Amino acid sequence: MNLRRTVSALGLALLPVLALTACGSGGTTGTTAVGAQASPAPTDDPVAAVRKVDSIAALLPADVRKSGTLRIGSSVGAPPSAYYPNGSDKAPAGQDIDLADAVAKVLGVRLERQEASFESILPALGSGKFDVGTGNFGVTTERLKRVDFVTYINDGQGFAVRKDSPAIEGKVTDLTQLCGLTVGTNAGTTFEATLEAEKGVCAKAGKKPYDVKVYSENAASLTALQQGRIDVIMSTINGLRHQASQPASRTAFLGEYHRLDVGFAFQKGSPLTKAFQAAVNELIENGTYARILDKWGTSASAIDASRINPPEHR
Repeated sequence: MNLRRTVSALGLALLPVLALTACGSGGTTGTTAVGAQASPAPTDDPVAAVRKVDSIAALLPADVRKSGTLRIGSSVGAPPSAYYPNGSDKAPAGQDIDLADAVAKVLGVRLERQEASFESILPALGSGKFDVGTGNFGVTTERLKRVDFVTYINDGQGFAVRKDSPAIEGKVTDLTQLCGLTVGTNAGTTFEATLEAEKGVCAKAGKKPYDVKVYSENAASLTALQQGRIDVIMSTINGLRHQASQPASRTAFLGEYHRLDVGFAFQKGSPLTKAFQAAVNELIENGTYARILDKWGTSASAIDASRINPPEHR
């Protein structure tokens, strides 16, 4: 799902309405897509009642317990993952924001949140700039070579088209359905990697290849779709579903293509993973997790338990 990847208003690894997260949601805050408006954030606050659990906080390294802070690199792109419902000068909101804040409260630490582009966060973990990263990062075999993951949701890859587009009918179950079309996605995402890795499928099927257009911002992807410069968008399942629910986006969701676990990302060998896993599982057990996902309309992506570095779904 790329979920893998990493906008402002409407935009899956893709504007407030598109959240390409997955797998990388994608991108940084950008220009508003044509006809888009920022989606208002739900008003309920399931994180407010979360309290520190001493036995879980004790799993943190001593230096973190002493400082009481963690540096988090956060890709803010689109709902439901993370976006700016009230403008980039106000606090971000979204599923990733709530889950990270709830985990921090269980651990008894304060998050020093810094917005960063989706594609910059994983390298920044390796350099020590951030302790943890969020951005709807999908767990892939390739990423597991470079970073550690603590899972918190199951998202993945999907496709969407403009509602009045005849490009594709029904669900996309095979990439040969994209042959001859122009597909838009975001940079550094699992979506981009999948499309590039599978480009030969059209030639094998005796069809014209698909063309891939890569955008740095979610809003740019949606605008390109709305203006007919691309035929289809590949992004996160939850982001595209949310986008399609907004009338201004004028998009239709084409179904799930490939599921991926999504997780908090850490430097390889980080001593934080066991504490984060225990905190996520505490939120699952006490019901906060379900309330957060219900708030953001992502209950269908719930997991039963958090895992450290699970293998990529096949």
